[in-house]
Amino acid sequence: MNNYLNEIFNLNGKSAVVIGGGGHLCSSMALGLARSGCNVSVLDLKESKAIKVEKEINDKGFTNTLALEIDVSNKDNHEACLRSVVERFGKIDILINGAGINSATPFLELSLDEWNSVISSQITGVFLGCQVFGSHMVNKNSGSIINISSASSGPPLSKAFPYSVAKAGIKNLTQNLAREWALSGVRVNAIRPGFFPTEWNKKNFITKEREKSILGHTPMNRYGKPEELIGALLWLSSDASSFVTGAEITIDGGFSSMTI
Repeated sequence: MNNYLNEIFNLNGKSAVVIGGGGHLCSSMALGLARSGCNVSVLDLKESKAIKVEKEINDKGFTNTLALEIDVSNKDNHEACLRSVVERFGKIDILINGAGINSATPFLELSLDEWNSVISSQITGVFLGCQVFGSHMVNKNSGSIINISSASSGPPLSKAFPYSVAKAGIKNLTQNLAREWALSGVRVNAIRPGFFPTEWNKKNFITKEREKSILGHTPMNRYGKPEELIGALLWLSSDASSFVTGAEITIDGGFSSMTI
């Protein structure tokens, strides 16, 4: 049985790029990929955060890593990172698009600059990541792209206007590219997390009243833990999901199954 599982889930020697790898969820994903035998490139807007995650991975004995700075709204940055990763590891097999910021500003008070900041960090970043790194995958006729969607991709969550719009766009872009690249050996899917709150989320979004609403709408009656995304991540990264493309995999403790 172990040999069978290793055969279909084997990621040894694969090269993974985790954009937003310094963040709450993607840092856990980077470690999960490293533990599975991948060479892992951690990309983040703040180089210090990428280096910190790289060190945490290295300290656990996984040293085939690379930390890079990236502004996901800048195509030149993506192309420079692509060159650096290929120079170090020779190829890219797996791409995680998980960068992005949020905004709790009420809609009528939302400035155009704040709107653009969220949109560019989310949907524009995913667009450029898929375009630049996806081009490399299409040229080698293989690859798995995993975009990070959200429970807000539809129906939208309150208090997260530009974020919800961007996540809906990420879901649509994922499905569009899945169709576009299905015959090119490149699969494009999304993971749709429920509530995995960071300290920023708890401070800016989750009042006691809102927490009661969230947990009351989540059949498991708790928040998710970042490591609970790893199983789906490894499945989508591996040949075990070779016929899966255009999917949005929901990991939310049953949140999206609830009505009243």
